[in-house]
Amino acid sequence: MRDAAAAREKLARHGQEHALRFWNDLAEPDRAALLAQIDSLDLVLVDSLTQRWIRDTPAPAHFSKIDPVPVIKTSSPLSSTDQEASTAGEAALRAGRVGLVLVAGGQGTRLGFDGPKGAYPIGSVTGRTIFEFHADKIHNLQRRYGCTLPWYIMVGETNEAQTKAFFGKHGHFGLDPANIVFFTQHMMPCVSEDGKLLLETPFRLASNPNGHGGCIPAMVECGVIADAKRRGLDTLSYFQVDNWAVKVADPLFIGHHVLRNGRMSSKVCPKTEPRESVGVHCLCDGVYQVIEYTELDIYPQLLETGPGGNLIHFAGNTAIHVLSVDFVEETNRNFANFPWHCSHKKIPYLDDSGALVKPSKNNGYKFETFVFDALQYTNHPPIVLEIGRLGEYTPTKQPTGPNSVEEAQDDMNQLWGGWLEAAGAAVKRSAGGAIISKIEISPRFALTLDEFVERSKGHAWPKNPEALAIGPEGQILTGK
Repeated sequence: MRDAAAAREKLARHGQEHALRFWNDLAEPDRAALLAQIDSLDLVLVDSLTQRWIRDTPAPAHFSKIDPVPVIKTSSPLSSTDQEASTAGEAALRAGRVGLVLVAGGQGTRLGFDGPKGAYPIGSVTGRTIFEFHADKIHNLQRRYGCTLPWYIMVGETNEAQTKAFFGKHGHFGLDPANIVFFTQHMMPCVSEDGKLLLETPFRLASNPNGHGGCIPAMVECGVIADAKRRGLDTLSYFQVDNWAVKVADPLFIGHHVLRNGRMSSKVCPKTEPRESVGVHCLCDGVYQVIEYTELDIYPQLLETGPGGNLIHFAGNTAIHVLSVDFVEETNRNFANFPWHCSHKKIPYLDDSGALVKPSKNNGYKFETFVFDALQYTNHPPIVLEIGRLGEYTPTKQPTGPNSVEEAQDDMNQLWGGWLEAAGAAVKRSAGGAIISKIEISPRFALTLDEFVERSKGHAWPKNPEALAIGPEGQILTGK
């Protein structure tokens, strides 16, 4: 959109012309920025969402029957079925059929960190960042399976430049830059409680990323799917940046997906308590869906326990999926019908005088999509793999408390301290038995306990260290 008249006409058709109220005070570059943002707006969609979620305040969906989702339980040692799946997953990796999709559009604000969340120094000993942990896993898998794992990283407008600069500064963590593809999700404007667009500056609308479900149209529109097909990929391993522990391109998970001709598959873990803040995987009137934790009071049956006091609906969402390339394309073709979600938030805005207001209570709404809503389109028996938390699922959302940096670093100690003991080394434990040595092991050196024990032969690890970090080649980076 190149002129104010066209922008004003577009806004007026939807009762939003106030978005240009500071126009006369703007310099030319700021005017161009505002026009570009207005040009990108889908105000028909904004009107529809505002009508549905704010003016109509719809009642939640009613389900006649909510059943637990059937899950695949693994065992150690692996069952014959799991061994077959693991072999199939490894074959897919060796054949170059697998790519990685990382959702990394978030900032580290809740962690008290100024930068992309993936740049947070999560390692308690070395300060190794979340991005580096993921990159080290990719190195290990590429070495193990003689493959290339293209890494598609979804960023947001607010962290795109910072994320690309961070990767460049760190030499892309030793990975080939040609195999790291950044793509940007769309933004959605925020609206006030009466459905009006909000300005965060005189030349910028208040907006938010369109949710992790936005990866579906973004992968198509930004050329990720075309690139994947050009490379011969048919399977995408999806994960979110804040889970440092995720098993990237897990052969067992990929194998269960490909052997069952999966379209979209999921990992779940048992909820720690009925009201844990994670979505619940369910069959709702026979349709595979995830019910968000914010709706637990609407569906009290999700809080029910069975014999032994165990939750009946235990399958907590981990945001770890495998998607087929074709399924992403199919879902995108019908994305106009994809579910949207609305949340009431505190949204800073400019008042009519141009002063910035930082509200003390919720004053507006944000709209977003969730990738797990695509599960309802899978049209086959669910492929749901149950996992444990240690070494697979440790989301990092705040400095302390549940799902925190504190928990993540403790999990590192428990996981990798156990590996050291299995390799014949000693670690410090508390009176209660918890490992209190601070331990980091580069995933480039070992991804599994068995690999660590094997590669530890010939190494003399320090005994009972206060802190120990083992680098990509097995070198001791820090230890006492």
